[in-house]
Amino acid sequence: MSIQARRERERADRERLIVSVARELAETEGWEAVTTRRLAERVEYSQPVLYSHFKGKDAIVAAVAVEGFADLAAKMRAARGSTRSPQKALANVAAAYVAFAEQHPALYDAMFNQLVSLPFATPEAPAALHAGFDELRQVVRPIAGDDNVDLLAEVLWSGLHGLVSLTRGGRLPRQDHERRLALLLSRVSR
Repeated sequence: MSIQARRERERADRERLIVSVARELAETEGWEAVTTRRLAERVEYSQPVLYSHFKGKDAIVAAVAVEGFADLAAKMRAARGSTRSPQKALANVAAAYVAFAEQHPALYDAMFNQLVSLPFATPEAPAALHAGFDELRQVVRPIAGDDNVDLLAEVLWSGLHGLVSLTRGGRLPRQDHERRLALLLSRVSR
């Protein structure tokens, strides 16, 4: 292995470590606890080393978000592929989305609630963002009928995000979550 290849591998390993530690710290203590100083201490590198990889906390949060979109896309893909029934696939994808948000609240916040400099809904968006939305597009395609598939996928995503956010924030009572989700899915699949 060349020296250059080794250095590139080590740099990539450091970036993965920084993102992993930021994600872990956010999940245990919240995003306010994620500072470059704390990250530098946790990863045992100086702050200038962190800044050689990321411009600041916002760039680290964006990297965490991209990783989250890749994880969410994989979960939804597995859920969609677990059945041949379009209705069951829709229910499985919705359940996977909600479970992901509940199991990884800080990661979900990085993806959807933190201000990050990621280009959403553009060709320049990272592949992981496209992959996540494509799973929603794929699950609604068989049930879209005359509806625009992209718009229906956006409505599904909006509905799921709204239910997750409002329930997590205490604006909607948790005990009716399953009924709300079933109602959303019945309307989307009409």
